[in-house]
Amino acid sequence: MSRINTNIQSLIAQRVLGSNNTQLSQSLERLATGTKISRGKDDPAGLIASEALSSEIRSTNAAIANADRADQVVNIAEGGLQEVSSLLTELQGLITSTASRAGLSDEEKQANQLQVDSILQTIDRIASATSFQGIKLLNGNFDFRVSGLASGVADYRINGAKFGGSSLNINAIVTQSAQQGGLFMSFGGANLDLSSQNASFTVEVRGSLGARELTFSSGTTMSSIAAAINTFKDVTGVEARSSGTGVKLYSSNYGSSAFTSVKVVNDGGAAGNGVYRLADTNFNASQTTGNTAFTAATNGVQDFGQDIKATINGIQATTSGRTARINTDFLDVELTLGTSTSQTLGAVGSGGVTATVTGGGADFQLAGKVDIAGKVSMGIGDVAVRKLGSSNSGFLSTLANGNTNNVVNGNLTNAQKVVSEAITQVSSLRGRLGAFQKNTIGATIRSLNVSVENSTAAQSVIRDSDFASETAALTRSQILVAASTNVLGLANQTPQSVLQLLG
Repeated sequence: MSRINTNIQSLIAQRVLGSNNTQLSQSLERLATGTKISRGKDDPAGLIASEALSSEIRSTNAAIANADRADQVVNIAEGGLQEVSSLLTELQGLITSTASRAGLSDEEKQANQLQVDSILQTIDRIASATSFQGIKLLNGNFDFRVSGLASGVADYRINGAKFGGSSLNINAIVTQSAQQGGLFMSFGGANLDLSSQNASFTVEVRGSLGARELTFSSGTTMSSIAAAINTFKDVTGVEARSSGTGVKLYSSNYGSSAFTSVKVVNDGGAAGNGVYRLADTNFNASQTTGNTAFTAATNGVQDFGQDIKATINGIQATTSGRTARINTDFLDVELTLGTSTSQTLGAVGSGGVTATVTGGGADFQLAGKVDIAGKVSMGIGDVAVRKLGSSNSGFLSTLANGNTNNVVNGNLTNAQKVVSEAITQVSSLRGRLGAFQKNTIGATIRSLNVSVENSTAAQSVIRDSDFASETAALTRSQILVAASTNVLGLANQTPQSVLQLLG
């Protein structure tokens, strides 16, 4: 080459040196920052994927923190409920000890009532005091709000409800009526007519609670027979009432576990048509055929009740007696229908709407994505004494001094039923909270931790520097820069050779 104005070799060396310097700078930057994507131009697609994963990781970590917080909230609620449960157990013992009237002075009964009142006050205090950061947990603050409850609903409990709008309708439809187990003993007259004045009619009445054997003499009225059977209804679970020329017996409870059984031990030559089962479609009427004569009823005649069948929001409900329940991810509700409603096929409530959930509940966001699927909503009911119990047996507040179920002069049998119902309710709530902690929260935390691990690993592959390859690239770039610098020096010296031509 004999030109000096344009040094092509130098330009090439400069270009290569610049490229090598860029690669060297890139390697130094990746080693210094630990990432191979610092800006969009490094890897546009990789940057998009990495930022999306970063967002998911941050949201998932927040969901894990939410789950941990939910676990602590439930722990505090469980602590209060555990104490309430202990107090209810002590209350049950006080009722039993006071029921032994013989040898128990009025002063002792009054002292027991003072303890009952103290327990009731303490339960109310726990219900109003159990809180997390000032948020009350057991005073109904996290119970669901319901409007438009159908008159045919005797009791209800909403354990969980998730809905995207402002409200959620509950639509219950009865597809099979609830029934009691029932029999009719037909004696053919208003009084018991036996073969002789000295004869006796002995019958064993059995129900789901137990059995009693009763003996009646000739001339006993139907109302007297019914009254005698009712004396033991708390023992047998069978009630009775006189009905024209006979006595109707029926289980106190509804459902397939309730039954009425009559076994004639000694018929005494009783007049009448014997024992009838009641009509399947009309509990107030006897079946016209299939009666069992008293002489043939020595092995017993038995009739079982029938559970209600229903759908709630289109889902087949699990039923027992007059109670129907569904438990799905979006709705966990239990309805106990009144007697008439449970025996009337069709929709429950005006316009087919049984009730409307308008809000409430304890919401926990347990997923990174904020939507209805990532939310868990559960109801924590009020455990105050005015709420524990049921409309059927009564509420815990009826055990207070001067009320119907107080232990001094109240109905202790019913008082024990109320306390038993309250114990069941508190235990059920504790069980739901425990299942929420163990299964929902525990499984959520474990799965979210795995998700964070996998997402972080995926992000690392996309964004983090591989130090082994980057140090190798650094060494290569350093050598190439040094070589390019030397070559550029040589290229810049090449035009000097033209001076030899000038001699």
